[in-house]
Amino acid sequence: MTRTALRSTFLSLRVRNFRLFFTGQLISQVGTWLTSIALVLLVLHRTGSGIAIGLLTAAQFGPILVLGAWAGLVADRSNKRTLLLVTQSLEMVQSFALAALAFWPGAPLWSFYAVAFAGGIMMAFDNPTRRAFVSEMVPEANVQNAVSLNAALMTSSRIIGPALAGLLSVTVGFWWCFTVDGLSYLAVIASLWMMRTAELRTPPVADRARGQVRAGFRYVRRTPDLWIPLVMLAVIGTFTFNFAVVLPLLIEGSLGGTDATYTAVYSVLSVGSLLGALAAAQRRQVQIRTMAVAAAVFGVAMLLFASTPGVSLAYPLALLVGFASVWFVTASTAMMQLRSDRRMRGRVLALQAIVLIGSTPVGGPLLGYVSDLYGARAGIALGGLAAIGAAVWGTMAARRVHRVAVNPEAEARGVQVFPAAREDAEV
Repeated sequence: MTRTALRSTFLSLRVRNFRLFFTGQLISQVGTWLTSIALVLLVLHRTGSGIAIGLLTAAQFGPILVLGAWAGLVADRSNKRTLLLVTQSLEMVQSFALAALAFWPGAPLWSFYAVAFAGGIMMAFDNPTRRAFVSEMVPEANVQNAVSLNAALMTSSRIIGPALAGLLSVTVGFWWCFTVDGLSYLAVIASLWMMRTAELRTPPVADRARGQVRAGFRYVRRTPDLWIPLVMLAVIGTFTFNFAVVLPLLIEGSLGGTDATYTAVYSVLSVGSLLGALAAAQRRQVQIRTMAVAAAVFGVAMLLFASTPGVSLAYPLALLVGFASVWFVTASTAMMQLRSDRRMRGRVLALQAIVLIGSTPVGGPLLGYVSDLYGARAGIALGGLAAIGAAVWGTMAARRVHRVAVNPEAEARGVQVFPAAREDAEV
């Protein structure tokens, strides 16, 4: 039984191209988290301000909000492997630039914001391309498993990256975190070069025409199985997924912890995320109901985390927060991957990135302001309430779609109904 479960969990790793991608990304994402954590700590030490950290996240993720839809179209029009080679190479240069600034004692704070903004531009193009590329490396029947393993990959790196960032930042300095990140990109670039391109399931490239970005919006808006998850993601991405803002303020402010405490709690949160991703890898069905349950659990976990009296209890609660957060994100990503037309997939995933990551420039400064005014606990509690609200709305919206689907009179009145909206659709 255990052997069967393991085979089903890691099914996609039997595919050589995906195995190469997985290995290269695992190494590179550890480096990415080195930079993410080190940059937050650097700004926190210089300013001590929640708003300053919120502005940093806005600089990092703002380009996704502005460029995301167009970047998704570029992904649909491009050879994704080639585009990834370009974006990953440029992101390597960005990491080395941050290392140079951190090594320079007189580097002004605005320069770190500027380089972070440049990295955000590259991320806007890299994110939908990388995620859409996952479905090209494995058979269609393995896409759900590959998506879950990719989520497990991202969260595994969060276990090692924050802990290593804490160690390097307090021993040899922030600039080493950025340097190691720059070197880690060599692994993913090498994995992309080593792939067998003939074995990729490359979809038809979208033709160049006017209005293709708007066509992507319209396609998502009229497809309930894409629109409902997207709205839920917008709410949760804005108010709940700003860990980089509220977590250091809670651990180092309200609970009196240190940099080492913060990175340790973040690593435990990431262990929970890994467990959530591995659990999701065994699922054969994905439903809006699954997202709603995960969002509700996520919200309750955040409310409990906001009320923790000390650091010792923060660790098990962080485990629950991590599990629920990735359970929700993995379900939403699977919906986007499997319920969308392959020719639209880049634009659909770009819209998901816009509402999940690109909403950070709105939510980051807002939660930073709330945390500065009322304390970090208030910022975390606000995120928990938002997740519960999204779960309630998603459940009610899915029920309305189901009623329309079984009511011919509603369909005759012009309501769009799609087979993918069925709650029992198997993936």
